[in-house]
Amino acid sequence: MSGQLSSSGGSGNRQRPVVLDLSKHVERSVLVKLVGGRQIRGTLKGWDPLVNLVLDDAVEELRDPTDPYILTGKERKLGLLVARGTSVMTICPTDGMEETENPFVDQE
Repeated sequence: MSGQLSSSGGSGNRQRPVVLDLSKHVERSVLVKLVGGRQIRGTLKGWDPLVNLVLDDAVEELRDPTDPYILTGKERKLGLLVARGTSVMTICPTDGMEETENPFVDQE
């Protein structure tokens, strides 16, 4: 999986640039949020034009089963993971990232 250029199918040898260039994040730690609320951290090894991702040393951050908005602090090791592009919502580098409190949630 590269991600440099994708060839258009059909007419000739025209090349078009990929919409999302993740080359600067290869071999770096990323946080991937998937449809359905799952959150995966791992080392980005590759991707394709459909945003199918290959992550190594992947770890899922588990959520509370009663409230899917709360992280439990527990993790599940997944190892090598291929995430289908149709399920990927966000891709975020973990370098320089920190979680902040939501100012719009009522603090009890």
